[in-house]
Amino acid sequence: MIRMDCHMHSTVSDGSFSIPQLMERAKQNGLDAIVITDHDTLSQRNQIPRTDGIRVLAGIEVSAYDYKNGFRVHMLGYSIARPEVTERLVRPTLEARHANSLRQIEILNRHGYDIDADRLHRADGKYIYKQHIMDDLVQRGKAPEMFGTFYQTVFKHGGICDFDIRYPSPLEALRAIKDAGGLAVLAHSGQQQNFCIIPELAKQGLDGLELNHHANHAKDHTIIRRYAEEYGLFLTGGSDFHGKYEGVFVDVGDYLAEPDGVRAILEGVS
Repeated sequence: MIRMDCHMHSTVSDGSFSIPQLMERAKQNGLDAIVITDHDTLSQRNQIPRTDGIRVLAGIEVSAYDYKNGFRVHMLGYSIARPEVTERLVRPTLEARHANSLRQIEILNRHGYDIDADRLHRADGKYIYKQHIMDDLVQRGKAPEMFGTFYQTVFKHGGICDFDIRYPSPLEALRAIKDAGGLAVLAHSGQQQNFCIIPELAKQGLDGLELNHHANHAKDHTIIRRYAEEYGLFLTGGSDFHGKYEGVFVDVGDYLAEPDGVRAILEGVS
């Protein structure tokens, strides 16, 4: 059986590990293959070094929002043949997220946090995420930890930086992957409790569901397997590894794709 982690993030988006560090961690943990699925970008596909002993692929996690039902939707894309098609949809998200972060920095600085945006780490050398802001605050002793009370009261629950950007719809995310010749997989649906959209997405070309993920619990697994069987969808899995930029500790390889998902992604067919 091929041990394959199909969901992780590097410094090209909101992960704290570089691509070579992810590759080394995966080899240490006995994996055969990994997919680096950075948020809203395929830039990492040109940054993967040659290596022996492990197969490394580039995918994407497209951020979307269902404004009718009021929940987030993350769509994983694999085997994308025409990246420029997908990037036309996701590039505005990257730019809006960066502008949003600059606004948050401005507000925090008005409250005395003295953040120098020019000194922050930037995803792919360009884009600031909330995680980069929080990392700076923790390193300078302005906040005690990454995702504790400070984060919850400032960036969530009506805090001074609790505002977000507008995201593409789930169908737009799906089409951005499918029109690029890729395979589309609904990510961690247990986390976002967005099962109700699976039938419509399946009719529009959804290929798979992410089963093995730390936020999918036993009840979610039952639901996901039922939908996969009903609509002929393959099953994937992954650690969703972000390194220190994640509120839940999980290591590369802690969650793996099912055999049918491995086969589909490695062969590039549903």
